[in-house]
Amino acid sequence: MTPNARHPLLPLSTIGILGGGQLGRMIAMEAKRMGYRVVTLDPTPNSPCGQIADEQLTAPFTDVPAALRLAELSDVVVYEFEDVDDKVVEAIEGRAFVPQGSRLLFQTRHRLREKAALMRAGIPVARHIGVGSRADLTKADEEIGRPFIVKTTTGGYDGKGQWRVAASDDLDELWSSMQATIRDLPAAGNTEFDADAASAMSDDAPFVVEAEVPFEREVSVVVARSIRGETRAFPMAENIHRDHILQFSICPGRVDARVAKAAEALAVKAAQSLGVIGLLGVEMFLLPDGQLLVNELAPRPHNSGHYTQDACVTSQFEQLVRAVTGLPLGSTKLLSPVVMSNILGEHLDGVLESMASWPDTFKLHLYGKAESRPKRKMGHVNVLANSTEEALEQLTGVGVFGVCG
Repeated sequence: MTPNARHPLLPLSTIGILGGGQLGRMIAMEAKRMGYRVVTLDPTPNSPCGQIADEQLTAPFTDVPAALRLAELSDVVVYEFEDVDDKVVEAIEGRAFVPQGSRLLFQTRHRLREKAALMRAGIPVARHIGVGSRADLTKADEEIGRPFIVKTTTGGYDGKGQWRVAASDDLDELWSSMQATIRDLPAAGNTEFDADAASAMSDDAPFVVEAEVPFEREVSVVVARSIRGETRAFPMAENIHRDHILQFSICPGRVDARVAKAAEALAVKAAQSLGVIGLLGVEMFLLPDGQLLVNELAPRPHNSGHYTQDACVTSQFEQLVRAVTGLPLGSTKLLSPVVMSNILGEHLDGVLESMASWPDTFKLHLYGKAESRPKRKMGHVNVLANSTEEALEQLTGVGVFGVCG
């Protein structure tokens, strides 16, 4: 039965999760706490989500029969990441209720389609142009000007599949690197890259060149929209990256309250214009003049929203469960200033050695990943304090994450 305002999916129903990573794990933890059954599909045996779920189907995300089996076992299906093939989600939609939908996935998993959808909604984005050939790259260089950023239009995360191009960089060397990278990103779906066939003006362009934005801060908002039509935004977070990987999310962000409210309103506008059901993470640049530009969207729980687990009335993961089952959305009120720090592979030993001496306001979340390696997200810690400055000082004092803030 499809949930609605009168007949929500109640506990004991089954939630299927396409993807078994840490986001799926944290969705499953909230769903199980609320009394739902959980089934997940992931190619890795004993995946982080599979450790929590009632059942894991172990198969590639491209395995349509396995995806259909997930649909058969579930009352509602959600996806935890956007690099799953939208055609697989389409197949599931024929058998089960997939409130996030394949249409949203089709738009947000491709940076050019995403930017086009935002522009149609009147939401500001950075100047950009699609690139599908060496000639397109020259044209983009001339029209956008340096420095600029090149990104693969699909696949890539945490800085993978991205280049910053300065005045001294050689375009021929850049193009060679771009060609090699697109073949090495299986999630991008470009196993047969053909520069001559790709069109810069089409949705199939494998790259986008974006003007480098002289931002003052990076911020983000996670917004929930339910099948009941409710929409609620979580408080805006300020984000600090190291080596293109999110390291800290700070809430409240260190910006004027009017900027925070404007960011939250922009995120709500994006969610409503795209017809989101579930969650939407909206990453933005704050410019020196106070203007906000949307950088990227994520139709799922967002890393910068992990602070909500310990610092808000309702976590982003519980909110997703509520949104897709037809339950009323929970309060997004912030209960305490908080700083979230990702725990990467290089931090894990230090975390385990020092955690016994941490204050009880340090809330540790580990993901159950079998292999630790540098730059891999192994968990996170939410630090609650009287102020974000105090939380950052406490994180620095741990001696694991360097100087924080």
